[in-house]
Amino acid sequence: MTAETVHVRKASGELVPFDEMRLRSALERSGAGAELTEVVTRTVLEELVGGMSTKTIYRKAFAQLRARSKRVAGRYKLKQAIVELGPTGFPFERFVGELLKHQGYKVQVGVIVQGHCVSHEVDVVAEKDDRHHMVECKFHGDPARRCHVQVPLYVRSRFVDVERLWKERPGHDNKFHQGWVVTNTRFTSDAIAYGTCMGMELVSWDHPRHGSLRERIDASGLHPITCLSTLKRSEKERLLNNGVVLCTTLLKNASLLEAAGVQGNRVGRILAEAKELTANTEP
Repeated sequence: MTAETVHVRKASGELVPFDEMRLRSALERSGAGAELTEVVTRTVLEELVGGMSTKTIYRKAFAQLRARSKRVAGRYKLKQAIVELGPTGFPFERFVGELLKHQGYKVQVGVIVQGHCVSHEVDVVAEKDDRHHMVECKFHGDPARRCHVQVPLYVRSRFVDVERLWKERPGHDNKFHQGWVVTNTRFTSDAIAYGTCMGMELVSWDHPRHGSLRERIDASGLHPITCLSTLKRSEKERLLNNGVVLCTTLLKNASLLEAAGVQGNRVGRILAEAKELTANTEP
């Protein structure tokens, strides 16, 4: 039996042929060199059996990476690390806000915005030059869950109310206003069709082809603290509750680790991993 004939189970329950090239691409994108990619891929293939879950495959690959390179392991873990920002959606909102800041936007997170008819609680408001955006962040703790068309429908209706008031402000006549939806999972085809038709910006883990959430994170080098394997889950939760979402934030202020209960030489180990993870990725 070859790898191509082995069917594995996705998070949705669907059985699909195992895609070796997809695994190799994920490893290479995470910074694994040719030798490490080959070692991890060979190990996974040797242990691959029909019906194995993609989650199990991920764990096997991650374990191999973690034993050899925490930097590559942290980057490989990125999608799961975003999920670990939950269970509430607020850390994800802050993370999206930081990505937009990196792109030069002036950002407000979790604000009440007055519309023409009523006020709205908006996850992120981003403004840069002549561009003004209202961003709805849809966080899902289940990677298999998708954003359906109801989400952009709802966001569009709120945006129209907000945009009407924005346009009444001095200097906003010539500004480009746009409603966004950003999710850590995926959109349904109807959601993408509607959002595209209405001129919205829809950003998911792998959409659009150029400018997806994954690409924006890779380009910015802004990795969430949940990528760090040296941090305990309880410590991550305390940091997130204190509004800390980025590894770069820890590197700028090590005292945040002590405030989260990290003691002794573990502070140095965590900072070393954070530095290694973000190496050669900061602008």
